[in-house]
Amino acid sequence: MAPASLEVVVERTEPAALQPAVARLCEASVDVIAYASTTTGYTLGRAAELELVERLHQLSKVPVVTSGIATTLALGAFGVRRVAVVHPPWFDDDMADLAAAYFRRQGIDVAVSTATSIPKKPERVRPEHVIDWVSSHEGASTEAIFIAGNGFRAAQAIETLEHRTGQLVVEANQVLLYSILAATRTTLQINGYGRLLRSSRS
Repeated sequence: MAPASLEVVVERTEPAALQPAVARLCEASVDVIAYASTTTGYTLGRAAELELVERLHQLSKVPVVTSGIATTLALGAFGVRRVAVVHPPWFDDDMADLAAAYFRRQGIDVAVSTATSIPKKPERVRPEHVIDWVSSHEGASTEAIFIAGNGFRAAQAIETLEHRTGQLVVEANQVLLYSILAATRTTLQINGYGRLLRSSRS
């Protein structure tokens, strides 16, 4: 399973695609909208991603969070300036280049790697696959590890990886939840998913 082409990623952020989707969400009276797509942030870049957030907010009148912005906010909350980015095997080299550019333009030094030896079908990925790969490939030269891709089943690997690596570990869906809690001013006790979500209680 490969991520959508860059053209499709951009098309999904256009009004023709957004308006009907937001209308359905508004009918459901949601309190927040989460745009769960790491590749959208990479492809658009920070400025256009912020514009997307504003368009969605104007349409919905509720807070909006995105994967890319949520990640940089989470890293910033811990003062991280150097991060190892781990991509699932269905992300190609072009996506790695976009990821590096996305973070570096925001002053974050980054090393991008792709977990090529784990299962290439998302539904077959298990936490132990992610734990073993990251533990054996990511060293101590970074301050944090970001496991990218909202379709990458990696959230259950976070806690073990933090213990093994001694680093902050953030993951695409985890950071979205972190931003949702912040946007809605919700305090929850969430254990077992890393330092980031434990910090959301304070």
